[in-house]
Amino acid sequence: MDLKSNIVNPYIGQTAEGKKIEFESTDSIEKEELKVFKFNSTKQYIKIYTKEFIAVCPFSGLPDVAKIKIEYYPEGKVALELKSLKYYLISFKNVGIYQEEVTKRIYSDLKEILKTKKIRITSKYNVRGGLYTTCVEGDL
Repeated sequence: MDLKSNIVNPYIGQTAEGKKIEFESTDSIEKEELKVFKFNSTKQYIKIYTKEFIAVCPFSGLPDVAKIKIEYYPEGKVALELKSLKYYLISFKNVGIYQEEVTKRIYSDLKEILKTKKIRITSKYNVRGGLYTTCVEGDL
């Protein structure tokens, strides 16, 4: 009786195994949640920081957890309303989007609503496979 061997060479013909987790498209990001209020102090530096950002890696389907830092000068004479920012950031939680795209998307959405060129978004992701990723978009 010839039994098929259960010994495999891990370097030949192997693919990662795991549960496939469904995620949403970037259309689910709720940009309309963002609100601003009038603020006439264009020289003031504003920094907002959170350690609670989550999106989904579209390659693995696993959560990406990051710290997000938002820095800007309110050249457009408006400032971000924080509760609305929190709702906006939470809308990423089931979205499949690469880390670099997250940073660019937040930058683009906030730059538009704040009407400022002096804005920088920094995302620092938790370690994955021994690699740390930090993405920065924009200039102050």
